[in-house]
Amino acid sequence: MTACKRAGLAQALIPHAKVERLVKAFLSVDLEGLPYVVALGHLGLKGSLYEEARKVATKVALSAANELHENGFDEILVADSHGPMVNLLVDDLPEYVEIVRGFPRPLSMVAGIEGSDAALFLGYHAKFGTAKSTFDHTYSGSSVSQVEVNGIAASEFLLNSYVAGEMGVPVILVAGDAQLLEDDVRVHAPWAERVALKRSLSRVSARSYSMARVERELAEGTKRAVSNFKQGRAKTLMAEKPVGMAVTFSASHFADAAELLPFVNRIDGLKVGFAADSMVQAYKVFEFLLLATIGMSNVLQNSS
Repeated sequence: MTACKRAGLAQALIPHAKVERLVKAFLSVDLEGLPYVVALGHLGLKGSLYEEARKVATKVALSAANELHENGFDEILVADSHGPMVNLLVDDLPEYVEIVRGFPRPLSMVAGIEGSDAALFLGYHAKFGTAKSTFDHTYSGSSVSQVEVNGIAASEFLLNSYVAGEMGVPVILVAGDAQLLEDDVRVHAPWAERVALKRSLSRVSARSYSMARVERELAEGTKRAVSNFKQGRAKTLMAEKPVGMAVTFSASHFADAAELLPFVNRIDGLKVGFAADSMVQAYKVFEFLLLATIGMSNVLQNSS
C-alpha cells in the first residue's frame, strides 16, 4: 500500500471554496527548518548563535508576511513557535502583523489559528528518526520519539495541519527542510506550495542559499500559494474521528507519568495511547503529556 493510500485511511481532504476577499492569514514559525540553522547554539535563549537564528527567522517571516499583505490579506497573525516561543524580533514587525508569543499556551504552534482564511508554516523540520534532516524531532527531542495519529507517524507539520483543518483553515504553503517537504508535505498536502529553505546533509549540517535568494523564492512561493488559494485549489486536512493518538517516549518514566491519566492506555514500556473526540482535544492532551515529561525530568534531576 502506498503512503498516499495509507494517509487516505486516516484523513479526509475537503476542497476549500473559491475566495473573493481575503482577511486573515496565519503564520507558524519554527527554527530548526530555517536556512543556516545547524548548531545547538542557534536554538536556545543562551545559545552563542541564537541572535543569528532570530534574525533569520524574522527575515523569513517578513518575506512571507509582506507578500501576503501585497496580495490581499488585511491581517497576518504570526505564531512564534520554537522553544520558549519568543524568538522573532518584534521591532521589525509591520503594523498589519500581530504576534503570538510565550510558552506554554493553548494549541502551542497553532495558537490563534481559528478564524484565519489560510495558514503557512515556516522553518518546519522533519519528524524524529528522519535520516539527514537537521534536528529531526517531533515536538520534544528530549522526550518523544514518535507520535501517531490514526496509525500514521506524524511530524509537527501533520499534527498542526490536522488542527488547522479542523478549524476550517487550509495550509497553503510549507517552507523548511527539504526532507520534510518530500516525505510529508508532498504526500499529505500535495496542493500546498513547498519552498525548501535548506537541504540537510546530516542532523547537524545543511546547504542553504543566500538570504537574498531564500527571501525571493519564499516570496514567489507565497504568491503562488495565494493564487492557488484564490482559485479554490487548497484543501483542509482532517483527521478522521474519533482521533486515535499514540505517543512513544524516549524513556519509560515518561510513560509512567502519562498513564496516570485514566483515559491513557499503556501499550508497552515506552508507548501510550488514547482516543479523543476531536483533533483539538487530542492535541491538548498531547501538550499536557509533554508538560508532564518536563515535570518528570525535574523530579529525577532533583533526586540525583
